[in-house]
Formats: sequence, C-alpha cells, structure tokens
Amino acid sequence: MNSTRSSRYARHRFPAEVISHAVWLYFRFPLSLRMIEEMLAARGIEVSHETVRQWALKFGQSFANQIRRHLPTPSDKWHLDEVAISIAGRKHGL
Repeated sequence: MNSTRSSRYARHRFPAEVISHAVWLYFRFPLSLRMIEEMLAARGIEVSHETVRQWALKFGQSFANQIRRHLPTPSDKWHLDEVAISIAGRKHGL
C-alpha cells in the first residue's frame, strides 16, 4: 500500500480494505447504510451504519469520481442485435 493511501486511512480502527469496500458498495449500488452494515456483519465485520456514513462522507467523493470515470459515456451510435415488431398480428424482423 502506498504512503498516500495509507495516510488517508490513518487513525481508523478498520483496515483500509474494509473501509474502501464499504464505501465502494455504498456508491456503486443502491444500498442503504443499514444494508451495508448487514453485509459486512455477514462477513464477520462488526461496524455500525453511522460509521459507514462517516466513511462515505470522508472518502466518498474520490470513490464517486472513480466510478463515474469508468461508466460508459453516452454517444450517438446505437448497436442493435435484433428487432422484432408486430404488424397486423404477425411478427416481422428488422
């Protein structure tokens, strides 16, 4: 782990991997803080939803920026595999 990353997580009770995974789950998927708390508890990590909220406030912007960078950008090109329409009750392929 490089020194910049470890200094961001300094003085936290949990390892950087746990913190980053919890924050990533919160911003990547539409999960509530309590759902993330339960997911971590299922893996043997006892953390409160308030702690996850504080982590999201502190580390969330960098995670949100990384996720946005990896999302596909909208463009004017469309790729369709197959289209079927129904005309007068009969299916026609385009």
